[in-house]
Amino acid sequence: MRTLVHLSDLHFGRIDPIVLDPLRAAVLEAKPDLVAISGDFTQRARRTQFAAAREFVDSLPRPSLVVPGNHDVPLWNVARRFLTPFTRYKRYISPELEPEYEDQEMIVIGVNTARSFAHGEGRINARQVERIVQRLASAPGALVRVIVTHHPFDLPPGVRESRLLGRARMAMATLAKANADLFLSGHLHLSHASHSVERYRIEGHSALIVQAGTVSMRGRGEQPSFNVLRIHRPEIELVKYVWDGSSQTFVATAVGRYRHTSEGWISA
Repeated sequence: MRTLVHLSDLHFGRIDPIVLDPLRAAVLEAKPDLVAISGDFTQRARRTQFAAAREFVDSLPRPSLVVPGNHDVPLWNVARRFLTPFTRYKRYISPELEPEYEDQEMIVIGVNTARSFAHGEGRINARQVERIVQRLASAPGALVRVIVTHHPFDLPPGVRESRLLGRARMAMATLAKANADLFLSGHLHLSHASHSVERYRIEGHSALIVQAGTVSMRGRGEQPSFNVLRIHRPEIELVKYVWDGSSQTFVATAVGRYRHTSEGWISA
């Protein structure tokens, strides 16, 4: 079994410092084999915000896999935004924009969906999809295949369609053939879990799509939260941890269980 902690949308610059120590303690208690952070480390891509995010990430268990979000690209400095959008991210967070992790039970592939020209939303392109397919083709068939992006492959009810990852349908059609199992993302600041077949209706394939909320003060009606996934093919257990102000701790509030069948991942 592998334990994967999924954090997203830290938004240093808009995070309440009071949650940081309890968040760190909760992550440590989960004893993760991998910590995945799906973007938006900062609120406005400032050096001080990146430095604070780096200090926090360094305090978490290793290894970690991280990808940038749209807030990690400068907004107001137009020259930096279009000419060197990821310079500060690479300096403070990771030199790799699309990292990978593999062990005996899972392969996790990060994808950079942040774009200089897209104010807020993101996109995946054919070249990135082909890289994922080639990498998955070389991985042992028994591994659970995990894709990490900032922008989501699915949307919770009530969220407008324009917030969906650009070219998601093209990507899912190809990644289904590569037997992608699990898609992790953030961006919306809303926790959500769904099956890809509900949106994409690809015969014989249903991946699990999981979005983490934010741990910042920018929750859209939700308290700060993060996810813990316990992965052991053919099963995945998803646990959501939510900030409880009265106890000043993160508390497990929801559990979802999923099983892999000939039709893909279904609720168990």
